[in-house]
Amino acid sequence: MQRPLHFRHWPSLLASLALSVPLCLAAGTALADAKQDDAMRDALAAARAQEFSRIDQAAIDGHVLEGYVDYHRLLARLPDAPASQVQTFLDHHDNSPLADWMRGEAISRYGEAGRFDSLREISDGEPRGAQRRCYYYTALLDTRPQDAAEGGRALWRVDHSQPKACDPLFRTLRDRGEIGASEIWERLTLAWQAGETGLVNYLGRQLGSAWQPGLDALDRVQQDFSALTQLPTRIGPQGRGTDALYAAAMHGFTRADTEAALEAWRKVAPHLALGAAARRDIEHDLLFYSLVREVDNNRHWVDTTLPDVQDTDLLELRVRTALAERDWSGVIDWVHRMPDEPRREARWQYWVGRALEQMGNSSGAAQAFRAAASDRSFFGFAAADRLDAPYALNLERVSYNAAYRERIAQWPVVQRAEALLRIGEPGLANSEWYAAAGRAEGDRAKALANYAAYRGWHARAVQTTIAAGLWDALDWRFPEAYRDDFLHWGNRHGVDAYLLMAIARRESAYNPTVVSPAGARGLMQLMPATAREVSRQLGLEDPGPYGVLQPDTNIRLGSRYIRDMIARYRGNRLAATAAYNAGPNRVDRWLKDAPREFDLFVENIPFRETRQYVQAVMAYRVIFESLAQGGETQGVALLTAAERRERYDTSLLAKQ
Repeated sequence: MQRPLHFRHWPSLLASLALSVPLCLAAGTALADAKQDDAMRDALAAARAQEFSRIDQAAIDGHVLEGYVDYHRLLARLPDAPASQVQTFLDHHDNSPLADWMRGEAISRYGEAGRFDSLREISDGEPRGAQRRCYYYTALLDTRPQDAAEGGRALWRVDHSQPKACDPLFRTLRDRGEIGASEIWERLTLAWQAGETGLVNYLGRQLGSAWQPGLDALDRVQQDFSALTQLPTRIGPQGRGTDALYAAAMHGFTRADTEAALEAWRKVAPHLALGAAARRDIEHDLLFYSLVREVDNNRHWVDTTLPDVQDTDLLELRVRTALAERDWSGVIDWVHRMPDEPRREARWQYWVGRALEQMGNSSGAAQAFRAAASDRSFFGFAAADRLDAPYALNLERVSYNAAYRERIAQWPVVQRAEALLRIGEPGLANSEWYAAAGRAEGDRAKALANYAAYRGWHARAVQTTIAAGLWDALDWRFPEAYRDDFLHWGNRHGVDAYLLMAIARRESAYNPTVVSPAGARGLMQLMPATAREVSRQLGLEDPGPYGVLQPDTNIRLGSRYIRDMIARYRGNRLAATAAYNAGPNRVDRWLKDAPREFDLFVENIPFRETRQYVQAVMAYRVIFESLAQGGETQGVALLTAAERRERYDTSLLAKQ
């Protein structure tokens, strides 16, 4: 027989009960939440399949993701659902991407059904996408005819066919005279430039006999661009088609033979009554291709014309031409012609410093280098090296305690993202998060970035800083994601782990599942063929399109590939990084014509993407190493001594 407890045992028993009650309640709550998540997972699958009878509504009532099921319910009722119900949904979910998705779907479905009153009621300005824009402006034809005409003409003025949804809009605007023969001719010339023969023929049939000389002129130029000097100087009634004809003809001629095109242009330009926009576009093309193709016989015209154009991109090209020619006074002159904002960039201040240095003006060079060295960038760091000064990280650190993070965890967007991850919907979680990051400002944006970093959501932390413009929040922009894998495979393959981190950060922003339009995959954006070849070299099986998305596998193969590129260029990381982006065969060709100094090699990389890529990766590498030292840059170097002094030519190529 069990003896009764003595009263002296009661305090410990009561304490034990007091402790067990909240633990039991917490366990019960977690179990209930898990059950509701399971019900929501099933409900969302049923809603997507429009099997709404399978949904246990009572089980998901009050769930933070209930709106996702409501979205599919309402979507299934469009276009019959009244606009008032759609608007109620939009208002209720205005802080979620659900509202944007629903608005876009409602515009499409109301537009297709011809329910333009409803479309106007739920629209919020011009939507994205040609089809929806056409429906939107069709809805405005009777209520805001001027806006409809302007929007419709913008949709018309393209070089390709538009969706059938645009036909009623275009037809009405043509009936009203808002789209006439001049607009038809303009679109025809755009289609001609794009090689859209079918559209050219279709539009040509819409024109009257007054436009036949223009059609004949296009046909002549298509056979022989040099015939441009023999074309009529006025096309169409009152010469309304002249601008479009000569813009189209010069567009093709300039690309085919830039030198001959300029010669022809200088002959005909004084005799043409062209509008300022057409003349500007023609001359912009001539300037661009003359510089890119280094057409020596066009140089005098370029240097005479360019100062009046005031185009930053063209001025940058002209500076790069001067650099390639070691025309140091020209570098200074053309940089100073840039508008104030780009001229103050570290890149151009660095080159002014280099030019002044070459011309013997050491004090002026130091001043320019100091201006550049205040920037956190490749050329900012290179300028600091010239001054033997520390790198400017401009690091901003913000810390949040656990109590504040708990408050952030209660924000609706955070709760929805967490719930979506729990039910296996990472894509929707990203949509929620990135939409919130795009709307957030100031402290709210920082709180979101901090929470993402705290949760180990590396890609979301990075994208939050980008969306919110938190450029100095380096701890969030450059997290220690997959650090152990980078260190392990870097050591195994003899590659600097910080360089691997920098490549992954530039390639994928630490999104391990990202696939580029070209098919590159994972953290280090490996092409399937590259992954297959590197795996073969390592004696591994082909990981396939999904295996290469595994972070460990991706880093292992990517680190081996960049190691091979570094070996190809005798240990030079600038050339190896360029090859990682553009391919080694291209870099081999660039080295044949390359300048000797490292900075001139980088600046004269022909591809803008690769030029920016190399600069970003090398600057990111400095940031990663500095952050690993607690934000200190002492002992961190942008380049090795060899990389700074090497000749950037074919001497970098190891024997193959």
